[in-house]
Amino acid sequence: MLHLTVRNFEIEAKQSKLPVVVMFYAVWCGKCAMMKPVAEDIEKEYYGRVKFCEVEIEESPALAAEYNADIVPTFVFFKGTRIAGMMQGIVDQDVFDARMRRILGIKK
Repeated sequence: MLHLTVRNFEIEAKQSKLPVVVMFYAVWCGKCAMMKPVAEDIEKEYYGRVKFCEVEIEESPALAAEYNADIVPTFVFFKGTRIAGMMQGIVDQDVFDARMRRILGIKK
Protein backbone atom coordinates (compact mmCIF):
# COMPACT_ATOMS: atom_id res chain seq x y z
CA MET A 1 0.00 0.00 0.00
CA LEU A 2 1.21 3.45 -0.89
CA HIS A 3 1.67 5.64 2.19
CA LEU A 4 -0.10 9.00 1.88
CA THR A 5 0.24 12.29 3.72
CA VAL A 6 -1.15 15.76 3.03
CA ARG A 7 1.73 16.22 0.58
CA ASN A 8 0.76 13.45 -1.84
CA PHE A 9 -2.89 12.72 -1.04
CA GLU A 10 -4.41 14.94 -3.74
CA ILE A 11 -2.37 13.54 -6.61
CA GLU A 12 -2.27 9.89 -5.50
CA ALA A 13 -5.86 9.46 -4.26
CA LYS A 14 -8.02 12.12 -5.85
CA GLN A 15 -6.30 12.46 -9.23
CA SER A 16 -5.57 8.79 -9.87
CA LYS A 17 -6.69 7.27 -13.15
CA LEU A 18 -7.48 4.08 -11.21
CA PRO A 19 -10.14 3.67 -8.52
CA VAL A 20 -8.51 4.13 -5.10
CA VAL A 21 -9.01 2.54 -1.69
CA VAL A 22 -7.56 4.57 1.19
CA MET A 23 -7.20 2.90 4.58
CA PHE A 24 -7.12 5.37 7.46
CA TYR A 25 -5.42 3.65 10.39
CA ALA A 26 -3.53 4.20 13.64
CA VAL A 27 -0.33 2.41 14.63
CA TRP A 28 -1.82 1.58 18.05
CA CYS A 29 -5.05 0.12 16.58
CA GLY A 30 -5.41 -3.66 16.88
CA LYS A 31 -8.37 -3.74 14.48
CA CYS A 32 -6.27 -1.89 11.91
CA ALA A 33 -3.54 -4.49 12.29
CA MET A 34 -6.17 -7.17 11.60
CA MET A 35 -7.53 -5.41 8.49
CA LYS A 36 -4.22 -4.45 6.87
CA PRO A 37 -3.42 -8.02 5.67
CA VAL A 38 -6.97 -8.29 4.30
CA ALA A 39 -6.51 -5.08 2.30
CA GLU A 40 -3.05 -6.22 1.16
CA ASP A 41 -4.41 -9.55 -0.10
CA ILE A 42 -7.17 -7.82 -2.03
CA GLU A 43 -4.63 -5.32 -3.36
CA LYS A 44 -2.67 -8.20 -4.91
CA GLU A 45 -5.81 -9.54 -6.59
CA TYR A 46 -6.68 -6.18 -8.16
CA TYR A 47 -3.14 -5.04 -8.97
CA GLY A 48 -3.18 -2.60 -11.89
CA ARG A 49 -6.96 -2.09 -11.60
CA VAL A 50 -7.34 -0.57 -8.11
CA LYS A 51 -4.78 1.49 -6.18
CA PHE A 52 -4.53 0.83 -2.43
CA CYS A 53 -3.18 3.51 -0.11
CA GLU A 54 -2.89 4.14 3.62
CA VAL A 55 -3.02 7.22 5.85
CA GLU A 56 -1.86 7.16 9.48
CA ILE A 57 -4.35 9.37 11.32
CA GLU A 58 -1.95 10.78 13.90
CA GLU A 59 0.58 11.65 11.21
CA SER A 60 -2.11 13.32 9.06
CA PRO A 61 -4.89 14.50 11.40
CA ALA A 62 -6.22 17.04 8.88
CA LEU A 63 -6.88 14.26 6.35
CA ALA A 64 -8.48 12.08 9.02
CA ALA A 65 -10.79 14.95 9.96
CA GLU A 66 -11.61 15.82 6.35
CA TYR A 67 -12.65 12.24 5.61
CA ASN A 68 -14.40 11.59 8.94
CA ALA A 69 -11.97 8.84 9.92
CA ASP A 70 -12.93 9.08 13.59
CA ILE A 71 -13.24 5.28 13.75
CA VAL A 72 -10.25 3.24 12.62
CA PRO A 73 -9.88 1.51 10.36
CA THR A 74 -11.88 3.61 7.92
CA PHE A 75 -11.76 2.82 4.22
CA VAL A 76 -12.59 5.59 1.75
CA PHE A 77 -13.21 4.61 -1.86
CA PHE A 78 -12.45 7.11 -4.63
CA LYS A 79 -13.62 6.85 -8.19
CA GLY A 80 -12.32 9.69 -10.27
CA THR A 81 -12.16 12.80 -8.13
CA ARG A 82 -15.15 11.90 -5.97
CA ILE A 83 -15.77 9.70 -2.95
CA ALA A 84 -17.71 6.64 -4.08
CA GLY A 85 -18.22 5.21 -0.59
CA MET A 86 -16.85 4.44 2.84
CA MET A 87 -16.56 1.46 5.16
CA GLN A 88 -15.46 1.34 8.81
CA GLY A 89 -14.30 -1.35 11.19
CA ILE A 90 -13.50 -5.01 10.70
CA VAL A 91 -15.08 -6.98 7.86
CA ASP A 92 -14.44 -10.42 6.40
CA GLN A 93 -12.22 -10.48 3.29
CA ASP A 94 -15.04 -11.73 1.06
CA VAL A 95 -17.37 -9.03 2.36
CA PHE A 96 -14.70 -6.35 1.87
CA ASP A 97 -14.06 -7.57 -1.69
CA ALA A 98 -17.77 -7.62 -2.58
CA ARG A 99 -18.42 -4.16 -1.09
CA MET A 100 -15.37 -2.69 -2.80
CA ARG A 101 -16.45 -4.07 -6.18
CA ARG A 102 -20.00 -2.76 -5.71
CA ILE A 103 -18.86 0.69 -4.54
CA LEU A 104 -16.25 1.09 -7.27
CA GLY A 105 -18.24 -0.68 -9.99
CA ILE A 106 -15.52 -3.16 -10.90
CA LYS A 107 -15.68 -6.84 -11.84
CA LYS A 108 -13.85 -9.67 -10.15
